[in-house]
Amino acid sequence: MSPKIIEPGCTLGIVGGGQLGRMIALAAAECGLKVHVYGPDADSPAFDVAASITCSAYDDAEALARFAAGVDVVTYEFENIPRETADLLARHAPLHPSAAALATTQDRLSEKDFINRLGIPTAPFRAVDTPDDFGRALDAIGRPAVLKTRRFGYDGKGQRIIRTEADADRNAIFAEFGGAALILEGFVAFEREVSVVAARAADGSFAAFDLCENEHRDHILAVTRVPAPGIAPETAREAVGIAKTIADALDYVGVLAVEMFLVREADGTERLVVNEIAPRVHNSGHWTIEGAATSQFSQHVRAVCGWPLGDPSRTGGLRVEMQNLIGGEVAAWMALLAEPGAHLHLYGKGEARPGRKMGHVTRLIA
Repeated sequence: MSPKIIEPGCTLGIVGGGQLGRMIALAAAECGLKVHVYGPDADSPAFDVAASITCSAYDDAEALARFAAGVDVVTYEFENIPRETADLLARHAPLHPSAAALATTQDRLSEKDFINRLGIPTAPFRAVDTPDDFGRALDAIGRPAVLKTRRFGYDGKGQRIIRTEADADRNAIFAEFGGAALILEGFVAFEREVSVVAARAADGSFAAFDLCENEHRDHILAVTRVPAPGIAPETAREAVGIAKTIADALDYVGVLAVEMFLVREADGTERLVVNEIAPRVHNSGHWTIEGAATSQFSQHVRAVCGWPLGDPSRTGGLRVEMQNLIGGEVAAWMALLAEPGAHLHLYGKGEARPGRKMGHVTRLIA
């Protein structure tokens, strides 16, 4: 692909006004770009830092067309925008990552089929469209298993663990999920979750940040540690290789994250199983703002604008820890500002509801 070069002074369009869009916008401004953010919520955090905003629904074809026609390149901050929206945007401006990459990764069934075709392992899975499908899938995969919506799930939403006969009441389950298309995945007995955050440019160049270890609480990412401690160097190299294989196969442009399970066998050997792909900048890459020579947000701007990718190496070789501030944890902002070596980022959100990501703090550790 011959990339279109977006010069400083041009306008980057961002679809989605959450904290990821906000941090992309801030990185773009540092590079001399103007930013136009499109989102449906008037109180979107990214609106506060954008030169221009459009507050409209993701299915408003006229507003989308005006937005895309007024920018030089479009990207998005999350994968749950409709495919039809992505196709419409691409008719008016370059769109990175592409609508095809979005379509592959926003449906868990198509995503796992794609990953398996590359020879990369995932949990065993079956499509579940009817109560009878669920019974057959459970017979094939066994228990425990995880039943998930194929689309629009994040932070533990849209999923249920199946352990007992009571959990497997097919009629109750289909009522609970409201008829959504589902996928049943076999349970992976993993030691920990790791992720690779990486960038690929239109010319095929690729740069990966160090392998992260991610600790979740109540299905929400709580802490990311870099480099992932106690993992063999060859396993870390394999994880980066998996991310590159996926990015190349998608002909991907931008930053993506590949979440994986680390399985430790009885003999101590390590094995990686891909959990999912996030076609966007990612929570487990927030540490890169202070912890890497180039942040994931600057790297994403570089990739989608056709610029050279930056250096992904850790700052001074230090260890880095990123802690999400979830719900009421944000009330500690004053103490965090006073903590030596702590780097606080607040997202400008209003109500600190339980489970809501309000900000993060990054610590560089000697």
